[in-house]
Amino acid sequence: MIDKLEFLLALSRERHFGRAAEACGVSQPTLSASLKSLEENLGVLIVERGSRFIGFTPEGERILDWARRIVGDARTMRQEISALKLGLSGHLRLGVIPTALPFVPDLSLRFRAKHVGVSLSVLSLASDAILSKLDDIEIDVGISYVDTEPLQRFQIVQLYEERYALLVSPESPLAARDTITWAEAASLPLCLLTKDMQNRRIIDRHLAESGRQVYPTFESNSMMMLHVHVRSGEWATIAALGAGPRFEPPMQLKSIALVEPTVTHQIGLILKSREPHPPTVSAFLACARKLEKEREGGSIAQP
Repeated sequence: MIDKLEFLLALSRERHFGRAAEACGVSQPTLSASLKSLEENLGVLIVERGSRFIGFTPEGERILDWARRIVGDARTMRQEISALKLGLSGHLRLGVIPTALPFVPDLSLRFRAKHVGVSLSVLSLASDAILSKLDDIEIDVGISYVDTEPLQRFQIVQLYEERYALLVSPESPLAARDTITWAEAASLPLCLLTKDMQNRRIIDRHLAESGRQVYPTFESNSMMMLHVHVRSGEWATIAALGAGPRFEPPMQLKSIALVEPTVTHQIGLILKSREPHPPTVSAFLACARKLEKEREGGSIAQP
């Protein structure tokens, strides 16, 4: 039964029978037969079929919800049993918004030092993709905004506060300034993150509040690409920064604090609200909570 539910989740992710079968390492006839058997056992039609995958029936959508819970519990059980026998091991998958990537080493290095048997992978994702992949158990933990997203069904741990700055080249006439208003920034030639990024939507909102219409002439989902173009002197960009050296812009760029208003947003750890968590997730959560307490106590510097 678990294998059949895994096939169902793969089909939900891939939206294509052939790709789902390939992801599961089975033939397409094997996957189709397994799903047909699952439908017969449950007595309902789960998948709407035509010459290709069409979607899930209403009953199928509900079964998908249960499949995510059951498969998640089964994976947690296997991981717990393995940890009892062999110690903590496995693979932890993180989804992180691009602006929070500099923070990841603060957690990953601590976690790795304590749990050498666990490998980590980090994906740079938009905030809505993080929530979707958490729901579909494609990632284990997200690092994203926790004050701008609907997170009722998730558990969060606050990590740090994000602030905003204008980045310009050192040769820019603005480079000598310490502050600049949002209204002034709006009048500059800007290169910004793409609109699928929550950070871009936040920036657009604050620029609109300044009373200016903004039409960036270059967009990218890569912070590195934005930095390269700002260095040319043709553009400026608005960046979300934390505090400390990990968040400093490249040496070739000058950071100018954005004011009127001074804007901050909260970044945090996001995970499915369920108990128990898989052992690797519980260990990572404990690491984040310890880091949070140390910061609150002032025993370490901000990231």
